[in-house]
Amino acid sequence: MTTSAFWKATLERMVRTFAQAVLAAVGADGLGILDVDWGEAASVGALAAVLALLTAIVTSGVGPAGPGVTEAPTRRGTAGPVA
Repeated sequence: MTTSAFWKATLERMVRTFAQAVLAAVGADGLGILDVDWGEAASVGALAAVLALLTAIVTSGVGPAGPGVTEAPTRRGTAGPVA
């Protein structure tokens, strides 16, 4: 969490999440571009970006090193999953 690479990746994730949330908020209305409540869409995007930031901070360096939740555990010295 103290590296510039962490903050660069986190900022990129926040911007991407902001854009996705704004697109979802705009698309949910099914209105024309002039009819969109841009303040509300930006607010939804900002909240999503803050949540992405908090997620990055909370998950940085937490827990022991090893496989993530979606990775199969392996036996020491083997390349395959535990059978």
